Order: sequence, then C-alpha cells, then structure tokens
Amino acid sequence: MSSKKLPKEAYGGVSGKDYVPYITDKSKTGANVAVLIIGIILAVIFSASTAYSGMKAGLTVAAGIPGSIIGSAFIAAFASKKGILGKNIVQGMASGGESVASGMIFVLPAVLLVGSQVTFLEGLLVGVGGVLFGIGIASLVHNYLIVEEHGKLMYPESMAISETLVASEAGGDSMKYMGIGFGISGIITVLTGSFLNVANNVISFFGSKFYKWKFEVEVNPLLLGIGFIVGLEVALTMFAGSILSHFGIMPLIGYFTDMAGEGAKVWNDPSMAINQMDVNAIAGNYVKYIGAGMMLCGGIIGAVKLIPTIIASVKETLNAKSASGDGEGGTAIQTIILLAGVVVAFVAGFFISGNMTMAIVGAIVSLILAALFVIVAGRLTGTIGTSNLPVSGMTIASLVIATLVFVIMGWKDLADNKSLLLFGTFIVVAISIAGGYSQSQKVTYIMGGSKTEMQKYFTIAGIVGVIVVVGTIVLLSGQLAITGNNPPFALPQANLISTLTSGIMSGQLPWPMIIVGVFMAIVLYFLDLPIMTIAIGFYLPIATTSIILVGALIRVLVEKTSKSEKEKEAKVSNGISLSSGLVAGGSIIGLIGIILQVSGVIKGAGPTGFAAGNTMAIILLVVLSVLTALPIMTSKVRDNDK
Repeated sequence: MSSKKLPKEAYGGVSGKDYVPYITDKSKTGANVAVLIIGIILAVIFSASTAYSGMKAGLTVAAGIPGSIIGSAFIAAFASKKGILGKNIVQGMASGGESVASGMIFVLPAVLLVGSQVTFLEGLLVGVGGVLFGIGIASLVHNYLIVEEHGKLMYPESMAISETLVASEAGGDSMKYMGIGFGISGIITVLTGSFLNVANNVISFFGSKFYKWKFEVEVNPLLLGIGFIVGLEVALTMFAGSILSHFGIMPLIGYFTDMAGEGAKVWNDPSMAINQMDVNAIAGNYVKYIGAGMMLCGGIIGAVKLIPTIIASVKETLNAKSASGDGEGGTAIQTIILLAGVVVAFVAGFFISGNMTMAIVGAIVSLILAALFVIVAGRLTGTIGTSNLPVSGMTIASLVIATLVFVIMGWKDLADNKSLLLFGTFIVVAISIAGGYSQSQKVTYIMGGSKTEMQKYFTIAGIVGVIVVVGTIVLLSGQLAITGNNPPFALPQANLISTLTSGIMSGQLPWPMIIVGVFMAIVLYFLDLPIMTIAIGFYLPIATTSIILVGALIRVLVEKTSKSEKEKEAKVSNGISLSSGLVAGGSIIGLIGIILQVSGVIKGAGPTGFAAGNTMAIILLVVLSVLTALPIMTSKVRDNDK
C-alpha cells in the first residue's frame, strides 16, 4: 500500500530502521526487460550529452531528476505494471551514466593535453574498474549513510527525486507545485541560458585595485531550489567559505601581488605579470589551490573518522546482514562487485604501465585514495547532493598524492604522466559514481525498492556510461588536443589536472598555497566546524553559494511567517515540491540548451545593452524570489495534511 504523498518520516523524525517506506509490499520489484532497455537508453543519452557539454563548457547537469521525469513517461508508456519502483530503477540508471561522464571528463582528456594518446581499451579498463570499485566501497557504508543517518543526512536531491516520483503517481498538490517550479525555472533558464541568452543572470560587483574582492550572485533557479531543500545551516556554512576566500584570502594575495616587480610572472602563466592579476586570475591561479589543500586535508580527516564505520560495515557485510532485507544475495553481489573492481584495477595497472612495480604501486595508491574519497563523496551527497559534489577538488587532492608517489619513485617522463592520469581516471570515476549511487540508493530506501536490484542496474548503467564516454573522447581526440585562445573544447577541469600533474613532476607548483589550505582545514577541525562544507564554499564561485543561500532564506521566511506547526509543515512540504520543480526545470532545460548550443543548432550572441547589466540580473533575482515564495506562502493547509 502507498499513500498519495511521501510520508513526512522520509525527511526524518524516526530511526532509520523504523522508517516505513512509500511502497510497503516487499514482493514488488521494479525491473524487467522493458525497464532495462529504457534505463540503458537514458544512460547512453545522459552520458553522451554530459561528456560533450562538460568538455565544451565545463558544465554538467545531474541526471537524477531529469531521469525520473523522462523515465516516468517511458515507464507509463511501456512498463506501467512496474509503477514507481520501475521509475526509480530508470532514474538510477540515468544517474549512473551521467555520474561516469561528469567524473571521467575531468581527467581522461588530460592525457591528450600533456601530449600523449589514449586508446579505447585503456579508457575502458580504468573506467569499468572505477565503476565497480566505487559501487563496491559505497555499498559497504550503505547502512550507515542511508539507514543509520536517516534524517541527519538530508540527501536533498534524493528527496527531490522521491518527490518527483511520488508526484508522477499522485498528481494533486505535489504535482501542482512541482509544475509551478518547473515553469518558473524553465522560463528563466530559457531567457538566461543557452536557448535565447537574452538576459544577464549574474549580479557582479568587483573591488578596487586597493582591495581586490568579488561578489556575485548567479540567478539560477536550480541552485535556489537546492538552497530551499538543504536549509539555512548548510547554505550559511558554504557561504562562510566563500566569504573567507573572496573577502579574506583573495584581497590579501592581491595586496601583495601589487607590490611585485615588473619581471615577476604568474607561476603557471609566463605571459602574465603578477602585478597585473585581476580577481579572477588570483582565484584561478592561487586561491583555488588553497581550496584544494583544504579539501585534501578535510577528505583525509573525514575518511579517518569513518574508519570505525568502515570496519563495522565490513563486519556486517561478512555476517550477511542487510538493513533493507535483501539478504545474502545482496551481500554476495556486493562482494563480487568490489573484488572485481580491485582485480580490474591491477589488470589495468599492468596494461597501461608495462612496468610491474608501477602497476602494483599505482593500483594500490589508486585503490586507497579511491576508497577514502568514495566514502567522503557518499557522505557529502547526503549534505549537498551530487550537483554540487566537489569531485574536481577531491580528484585534485588524490592526484597530488599519487603524483608525489610517482615522483618519489622516479617516474617523471611523459609515459609516466600518462599512466598517472589513467590511474587518476580510475579514482575520479570511483568518486563520481559513488555520489550518484548513494543518491539513487537513498531514493530506493525512501520508496521501498530493493537495494540489490538498484545495485545491479546502476552497475550496468555505469559500464554503459564508460563505453559511451571513452568512445566520445577517442572519437574527438583530434579536437580535444587543440589548445590556444579559442580551442573547440575548453576542458577547464582537464586543463587544471594536466597543469597540476605536469607541475609536480617538473617541480613547479604553488605548494605554499596547498599547505596553507591544509592548515586552515586543521584549524576548522580544532574548532569542530564542518571542514568539507566550508571548503566547498571556499572552492566554488561565490555566485553559486550566494544563490543557494537565497533559497535557504526563502525557506526561513516561509517557516517564520507560518502561524502554526501544522501550517509550517504543510508549507515547507509544498516548498520542497516547488523547489524540486525548480531543480528539474533547470536541469532539463539547461541540459537541452547546452546540447543545442554546442551542437550548433542555437547560436546566441548574448545579452546586449540594458539586458546585459547588473540591473537586469537584479530584476530577475527579485522576480525569481517572489515567484518562488508567493505560491508557497499563500498555499492553504488541507485537512488531510499531516
């Protein structure tokens, strides 16, 4: 039996083991051949579009919500008997394909940028190994992250996906508010994004030469919706990190760079004088590395603190216990996937290096780093969702350590750098797949689906994603290797990774920046503050964290103006449905827009005149905030709202 609304206990208030899911009939399954085919089709679509658009513009869009909406329509047409559990499997498979792409494009193209080549088989081996190992490790801590931390780790995008799935079944208020959110988000994304691109959506203020600072707000409905879902505490903590970087560290570095002599050049750009750097150059060349140091330290501290949990999870796995009632079959599959990931890592190591010592050392280092950051990624997904998961930051931290190991071993030439980057691809795929996997398993837990079933189908989708992404990169390798002022593919993350590994191997890297970040993280740890959440805010553009804060403040306004606890509960529930619509609209319309733009169907010249200024963006922000807050605040509490 199921109700027409997601149970309020889905958001917490009960122990994870006592939570009663949306579907209580354990005999129901979500998978059949039609569901598998639909899932594979969506995995192909989302992995290809994410790879292409991500390499072109550096932008990726999480597929869980778009996948749940598109998948719901397909399931209704071709596999209606499988209902909401079938829709859940399909959204998980869409997310599996996209997760692989959004990680792999950070590192694999860097092989081409350092002047080497990559074959399909090399990419396939490290990609499949990363998928299997990432899912295997994430499965070990499933019960802790999903069940025991229920209500503490909010999994905002999982809840948005769950609301989307329920709305597709129930109609009524949930669907109405989702529709309103989707409409608001769609219209603003079309006006400001890749479709028409006729209105500026970034409010920008820059400091003077005396005190170099930057404050921006990106009027992005998707991010505002995420802010409403995560709430004030997380949003403020992230924003605090942005204030520290943009109003503390950035002006401090700017103050000293102004004193630099005429001959002094930026460490990684000999064409730029240090005293000519603007705030963007300071952020990209120096501040970002402090953020990477913070994430490096925060990731290690977070992983070390989870060691008792990992040990407990391993013991539980060996005892064949499962909180979701999947029994020994689930444990067997979980163990097979994990061991297969380890085996493939070593096989890939021998294949890509041709050096026995490098293969063993590289595989062991990759497995340890991937295991650490997979757990961190699973936990962070519970806080901020996969859309804002700092995969690039965790990858940078991992590659810094792996590169140091290579340098210590004396492996510094081009072939060694290629091997290092392929090991790095294994790590990044494991990290990115873990975020999508944890998010999909949380939805499965909320819905009442089978953990083992999701595990199987998500793994299939991940492997399909690897085949598609590696194929795309190999096919486009000629264009990807082109550099200069206007390359056909910008590859922002891969450029950073290639610079980083080459810099360490050649001895040219701003180590003081990374070490400063490490010590800042240690201070945060001593103060018992959330290192990774602050580090994310420090690392992300302030334009992103500020609009997330606006969304959280709208939620506070809704809560404070409610006259009773019952009214507050109902309005926040409607607000989450509307915010889910904002995220869905921004994801789907944004994704379509990027695909149309990079494929040349749409060629927007960009906003001009008044529409290109701050005033236009401020008007859009006011309109977005009012259109979001008004329907929620004026919504009526029904008698059946609990």
